[in-house]
Amino acid sequence: MEEKKISSNFIHDFIDEDLASGVKSRVQTRFPPEPNGYLHIGHAKALCIDFSTAEKYNGICNLRFDDTNPSREDVEYIDAIKEDIKWLGFHWDNVFFASSYFDFVYDCAIKLIKDGKAYVDDLSADEIREYRGTLTEPGRESPYRNRSVEENLDLFKRMTDGEFGNGEKVLRAKIDMSSPNLNMRDPVIYRISHVSHHQTGDKWCVYPMYDFAHPLSDAKEGVTFSLCSLEFENHRPLYNWVVDQIGFDEPPRQIEFARLNINYCVTSKRKLLEMVNKGIVSGWDDPRMITLCGMRRRGYSAAAVRDFIDRVGVSKADSTVDYGLLEACVRDDLNAKAPRAMAVLRPLKVVIDNYPEGQSEDFEVELHPEHPEFGTRKVTFSRELYVEQDDFMAEPVKKYFRLFPGNEVRFKSAYFIKCNSYDTDENGNVTCLHCTYDPESRGGNSPDGRKVKGTIHWVNANDCKQCEVRLYDRLFSAEEPGKNGDYFDDLNPDSLEVIENCLLEGGFENAKPGDTFQFMRNGYFCVDKDSTEDKLVFNRTVALNSSWGK
Repeated sequence: MEEKKISSNFIHDFIDEDLASGVKSRVQTRFPPEPNGYLHIGHAKALCIDFSTAEKYNGICNLRFDDTNPSREDVEYIDAIKEDIKWLGFHWDNVFFASSYFDFVYDCAIKLIKDGKAYVDDLSADEIREYRGTLTEPGRESPYRNRSVEENLDLFKRMTDGEFGNGEKVLRAKIDMSSPNLNMRDPVIYRISHVSHHQTGDKWCVYPMYDFAHPLSDAKEGVTFSLCSLEFENHRPLYNWVVDQIGFDEPPRQIEFARLNINYCVTSKRKLLEMVNKGIVSGWDDPRMITLCGMRRRGYSAAAVRDFIDRVGVSKADSTVDYGLLEACVRDDLNAKAPRAMAVLRPLKVVIDNYPEGQSEDFEVELHPEHPEFGTRKVTFSRELYVEQDDFMAEPVKKYFRLFPGNEVRFKSAYFIKCNSYDTDENGNVTCLHCTYDPESRGGNSPDGRKVKGTIHWVNANDCKQCEVRLYDRLFSAEEPGKNGDYFDDLNPDSLEVIENCLLEGGFENAKPGDTFQFMRNGYFCVDKDSTEDKLVFNRTVALNSSWGK
């Protein structure tokens, strides 16, 4: 991964204190996704924090799949998560699965039962919820709370042997039903689930809850700092209780940070999956999705995403980040890296009446105006060209400096061109412009020093490539989708416009999926995976300037 500065934050301050005091002697973190969906921009923040923290202290960061809920998980997600991490430029030290520790976690549950710290409960999920109480009322003890150790061991073994159905019994930690923290009111730590697991097959029909398996997995691996989002702050007492009850030489320390909230987006895996299943988007990698694979397909670079995460920073306070900041990071990155090309999205034919028929000439044009080391490309000029439809107005408005009858403009890197007349069809639509060129203005400047106020892009009619362009915009039109009802009601009806028969200058026939370009005056575009040998498909990554809300 490229060398980069790792900024400091309050998490690093805590780590520095623990290292200086001798409470900790090393730094080990982990990135622990559940393989039940694709990673999105929110996960990217956690991922960057976990891996960059380990980098800063020359420590270890493992990838651990928290696969404790097999009914919602799939190997497809495991492979996709690995790909996303590599794409962002990070490298894990080891790959682990929480399921690899199921025997160890089970033994820990047995220890809790033997120590009188866990019991098998017959209450239903609804009854457990009712007995738990509220924030203002203490909970009530289950009538099964005082079962003997022997009975609990027997029942838990029978649960494990498959004697009971889903939901018939659970194993609960015995803590404090009057605790002000609801998570400490005898939380469920094991439940019955007769479902095959993608890693362990049918070995188990009881599975540990996340709040039980997670701290044990951290401790088992030797994690020193368990970094997680702020929603787990109220779970920290339970995390510490589990670790303390089992006993470890160097218990991990949980530190919480604010999660990434971004306007005009939803980052709920449930909602993202719902949009995929209902066909609102084409898949997890739909370029309108805030998933990492969706952003990658749209043309966002890993460097831009990391820059965005760095600019957002790490804090304890929840806040909402403007989507425009993400777009600005992408724009900055592509402005520096993307080669330039001319593409006409809505073509209008131009005939240069005083240019010799059958003749053409090449111009050397820079691939990037600020980076001569990128080299040049050849563009061909001839009698018949195409320009954008909106680069002509028969009756121009005030301060319109492009083509109109009697006006002269610069065709980028070629000649001064003057519009003289135009043709229309039976409906009055403009079909062709008739223009003349100044042969003395080759290269875009006139020897007599006269100035033109407009410069437009163009393509040669005999040397251009037809392509499809997909203009993507934000998937939602509301800052907080779903705030005032169903989030589906806030979908942006104009989030995708497909334009067929766009024209791209010659020389880009070998562009491959993932290649990005700046289409001059139109924005930044990426070759889509739907491209074929016969037809290129481009996704608009981001406009040249933000126009949202204007």
